[in-house]
Amino acid sequence: MSDHNTTGSVRVAAVDCGTNSIRLLIADIARDADGAARLTDVVRLMRVNRLGQGVDATGRLAPEALERTFAAADEYAALIREHGAARIRFVATSASRDAENRQEFVDGIRERLGVEPEVISGDEEAELSYTGAASVFAGSNGAKTLVVDLGGGSTEFVLGDSTGVLAAKSTNMGCVRFTERYLLSDPPTEAEIAGARAEILDMIASAQATVPLAETDRLVGVAGTITTVTAAALDLAEYAPEAIHGTELSREEIDRTADALLHRDRAARTGLPYMHPGRVDVIGAGALIWRTIVDRVEELTDGRVSSAFASEHDILDGIALSVAG
Repeated sequence: MSDHNTTGSVRVAAVDCGTNSIRLLIADIARDADGAARLTDVVRLMRVNRLGQGVDATGRLAPEALERTFAAADEYAALIREHGAARIRFVATSASRDAENRQEFVDGIRERLGVEPEVISGDEEAELSYTGAASVFAGSNGAKTLVVDLGGGSTEFVLGDSTGVLAAKSTNMGCVRFTERYLLSDPPTEAEIAGARAEILDMIASAQATVPLAETDRLVGVAGTITTVTAAALDLAEYAPEAIHGTELSREEIDRTADALLHRDRAARTGLPYMHPGRVDVIGAGALIWRTIVDRVEELTDGRVSSAFASEHDILDGIALSVAG
């Protein structure tokens, strides 16, 4: 093992390839005396690859989407070599689960990174998201934390406590999917928004059949849509993970911010200093999904949960922790 690893720590690489973005985390993971894992970032990177481009309509991964994904994988392979990660895990989510030409994707990744991309089930995705988010917001005194992981093609609802996951459900609702399906105008029309909101409420109801949302004591949101809505609420001069992480916003602040993002046109969103270029066209749908979830959780808990936290730690951290074992 390379000398830059501290005693008892292992350097691992985790790749999370979603519908909209592909992210890399190289981290040193050490165990404390009580067995708890401590994760120290070495490299944390995100590239927007839009792997899910058009998948909802065609059922196939587009050639240019694969090209963007492979370019990012080449960049990540070089960094993994440079930093000497001992183990790699590559997890692929919603878009590559649904595509007929997924073998092309699998082969391209294996060629570049030497590992097979694991197309994991929604349940495992939920477990990893919860582990990552809960590595920071550990459930205390039997408090139940609802982690919502809002992606490009799917949204996971995971309820857990300090013992781990109690219930989880993955839904086919995400910022890319709902932009392509509903919010076709720029800015979206009230009729488009109403159509999207109706399906969001249906998706929340389907999650509720599996996950007792009314038992939530604390709501934590992870992934780029939610951290971007938080950056907007804080009116940041640039995207700053350390300012966003752990921020608690009231339902009113989330509603107000989400509405402002939803009703802006793309040109106005492009000018926002914290907005990643790859999120400009899909943030409206993402913001609408997040605010609708926050509103509904407040209703279901009779007002007990009237705020939400944003976490920069998510499935990527969960993947890294799973590799360290």
